[in-house]
Amino acid sequence: MGLGLNRAGGVISAPHLVWGGSVGSWPPVASPVAAAVPLCSMSPSRGCCFPSCDPRLGQGRALGPASPRGVARAAGDCGGTAAGAGPWGAASYPWGSLRIFVNRSLALEKIKCFGFDMDYTLAMYKSPDYEELAFALLLQHLVSIGYPPEILAYKYDPTFPTRGLVFDALYGNLLKVDSHGNLLVCAHGFRFLRGAEILHYYPNKFIQRDDMKRFHILNTLFNLTEAHLYACLVDFFTNCPRYINCDTGYKHGNLFMSFRSMFQDVREAMDHVHLLGCLKEKTLENLEKYVVKDAIMSYLFDSTDGDKATGKLRIGTYTGPLQHCAVYSGGSSDVVCDLLGVKGKEILYMGDHIFGDILKSKKRQGWRTFLVVPELARELQVWTEKSELFEELRSLDLFLAELYQHLDSGSSERPDISSIKRRIQKVTHEMDMCYGKMGSLFRCGSRQTLFASQLMRYADLYAASFVNFLYYPFSYLFRAPPVLMAHESTVEHSRGDAGEAGAALAPWLAWHGHPSPQVRAAPQDSSGEEEDDDGEA
Repeated sequence: MGLGLNRAGGVISAPHLVWGGSVGSWPPVASPVAAAVPLCSMSPSRGCCFPSCDPRLGQGRALGPASPRGVARAAGDCGGTAAGAGPWGAASYPWGSLRIFVNRSLALEKIKCFGFDMDYTLAMYKSPDYEELAFALLLQHLVSIGYPPEILAYKYDPTFPTRGLVFDALYGNLLKVDSHGNLLVCAHGFRFLRGAEILHYYPNKFIQRDDMKRFHILNTLFNLTEAHLYACLVDFFTNCPRYINCDTGYKHGNLFMSFRSMFQDVREAMDHVHLLGCLKEKTLENLEKYVVKDAIMSYLFDSTDGDKATGKLRIGTYTGPLQHCAVYSGGSSDVVCDLLGVKGKEILYMGDHIFGDILKSKKRQGWRTFLVVPELARELQVWTEKSELFEELRSLDLFLAELYQHLDSGSSERPDISSIKRRIQKVTHEMDMCYGKMGSLFRCGSRQTLFASQLMRYADLYAASFVNFLYYPFSYLFRAPPVLMAHESTVEHSRGDAGEAGAALAPWLAWHGHPSPQVRAAPQDSSGEEEDDDGEA
């Protein structure tokens, strides 16, 4: 399902219609919807959605309104839920969750069409109620195909799973890894493995991520219940005296159940619950409990017609040429570009699925991409409230580096870093526990997770909600921060050269009415692409 923004009045209209859902098919099975909907009564001329820029946060860190008061006023004007006020963050949380963050420079005035995914982008589900419902339905299905009824005693725990985990179908472990496949966290059921236990399964503390038959990445918000279900099943069979534990599964008499077959059963259960409609039916029975019914969702529900044969909601059956206010069905990303008469980089697509929404649209059509990360509100809250832990970890890393900085080939002494390493491990663990049992979505101590690296690689922009766009004018330039290689960030320019550069820019800046900034390293767009005059790749 998808929508396009009309620049003139903040209203979605047919000339800017773009679909939502996975890029490979249009629309997705679960949500064949497209519509025209008024988003917000605000306009830049009213003065309540102009962003400001905080120099303390670095170049390209675009902000929302300049104060929490401004955020509250703007959110109230749009008549919807403030960004970050969904299930992963409190509505009263400071303005940080209303910002849009930049990986690659993007000029909004060059975007002609805006596309939206449905689930967890336009349609926000109430957490943990929605996950608890899906988890209960998954358990019921597993019991119906022969799993022990005792597993029904497990309840969904929202503090345990996080996105970006990897399930090892050979050993049944849930893994948190970095972009190269190095292990950060390893759990067997709800038991976290340490030292020798990890080496037993992974002698190099490393996995081959391209082994897709063994390692399965759980990247979507729907995967949260799946990840928790794997942990519950492993926990049950490991501790149940009727079963004998083996490295690759469990024995019960002459029967052997491998972790791979467990994975296949859970995936089948996921398909049954999501695709065959029982989760949708339960959701529709109690929309108030499971769906955030903001202005957009209210419009969509009010615009749908019932199928006379089945009584189910239905919207979008038209497949012909472009027409004003038509609701389309079918097609593909190629068809959309031809239908709208736009090039790939003139479309900005927004979604929560880093593979289905972001990676495919960028690789296939070169679309500009915006990743919705609802967890970002909570991540920012911990980042700010526990800043002393991050500062301590940074200080420990710097101190560790200084111990080796002046050693050369003639040095005979070996620094004793055992106490520093223990302290780093302790601080890292304390930081992780602030986020949840599996830690942060983006990092483990000083190391970035696989999810974080994928976000930086494929998403041009990201934020807690697409609604954050309401706080920016359509003429806004999102500027990426400088990206320096190791040799550039550790070898300083001479002060004389920097001063000359600043002096040379001063007359030009004064002529154009800009204050003279502090001299920094030359900005470089992280996309590696040649930039236009306005700074957009």
